[in-house]
Amino acid sequence: MTKPIFDEDGLPLDEVGPWVKDKHDRLRRYVNISRATRRKFVEGSGGATYIDLYCGTGRAIIRDTDEKVDGSPLVAFKCALEGHVPFSEIHIADASEESCRAAEKRLGAAGGAALAYVGEADSTAVKIVSKLNPHGLHFIFLDPYNLQDLPFSVIETFSQLKRVDLLIHVSAQDLQRNLDVYAMASDGPLDKFAPGWRNVVDLKQSKSATRAAYMAYWASKIEALGLPPAERAELVSGTTKNQRLYWLVLVSRHELAKEFWDKVRNVSGQGELSL
Repeated sequence: MTKPIFDEDGLPLDEVGPWVKDKHDRLRRYVNISRATRRKFVEGSGGATYIDLYCGTGRAIIRDTDEKVDGSPLVAFKCALEGHVPFSEIHIADASEESCRAAEKRLGAAGGAALAYVGEADSTAVKIVSKLNPHGLHFIFLDPYNLQDLPFSVIETFSQLKRVDLLIHVSAQDLQRNLDVYAMASDGPLDKFAPGWRNVVDLKQSKSATRAAYMAYWASKIEALGLPPAERAELVSGTTKNQRLYWLVLVSRHELAKEFWDKVRNVSGQGELSL
């Protein structure tokens, strides 16, 4: 068991890979580029919220370098604050109570405040949606470690919102490494992430074609909810072995959100996936 690592504030740190910087840079740039739109709702009656279902501890240490960086809830909060259009509300959640409370305390120490929820993503999503202003603008960052941790019901829950943008981390590495094993399980991670895929995806084709067909099916299910994904998803690869790590997918009903994403998604010149 890995020994927990603590920061100077006495709170635990998440351990992450160096590619987290690219991920958070895209998050930061999206929060920044959308601030004019956010201002309309912050100054109006609906408000603008930031929601993070996999918030972690709010701070992390990069393995092998020991560099410490903010986690996603701190990245989004600080960026919005520095742009002079802070979010009206911040909702954070995590399956780990220790992590969730650490992120909550760190947001408080940074001058913010968050409504915190402990539990699996499918249940916390329902609780959060029940508390949101239906007339507001809601930006949701979904950053699970693997496919299983993001059941499709989470996206279905948030699709009830009229004005919602979702930035979703999809683990390409998990899909590439475990496709065969997952496909053998009758109710495994692939079934939770994209229910019904077995009726559509041909497992007899090449593995690369199977992965592409699976992701296309997942995207089509989101589109069927009235939330079409942006045409391009950004593929982030490792810095040493150039291994495929994850895609970042922007999902929204609004073309302006997709225009924003197209402007900020490619920060390192890495690959992309057409959905």
